[in-house]
Amino acid sequence: MDQRVSLITLGVTDLGRSRTFYEALGWRGQEVEETVFFQAGGLGLVLWGRDALALDCGLPDDGRGTGFAGIVLAHNLRSRQDVDALLATARRAGATVTKPARETSYGGYAGCFADPDGHLWEIAHNPGFPLADDGALTIPDLGSP
Repeated sequence: MDQRVSLITLGVTDLGRSRTFYEALGWRGQEVEETVFFQAGGLGLVLWGRDALALDCGLPDDGRGTGFAGIVLAHNLRSRQDVDALLATARRAGATVTKPARETSYGGYAGCFADPDGHLWEIAHNPGFPLADDGALTIPDLGSP
């Protein structure tokens, strides 16, 4: 298996609401067969009905979608000011800020929000993970043995 991620699919309870939320963040999606596709740098973010996604994966859906699901998406930015601005935009779009932005242990600055379906996003500025002109992040050599 190649070491890459091509698509991230989020199971949502109301496709229209979720599309509106992400478009309020400045994303532009395309809807095809009750699924919304967003180009997100070199990968795709997909919104699909939670029940249909669970069925497609061969799993039952309890329908609750509450609590921590064990995954956080991250969006890295170039400055602390950019982090504050994006968290404010997300709040206006309907997100719940779960952790206001603050200094991190790694010398960065980060906060978190939950989208209308509870999917968590970390919004961060990490000076140790520089961004290319196109926003691509490359993990530097972290000195692993």
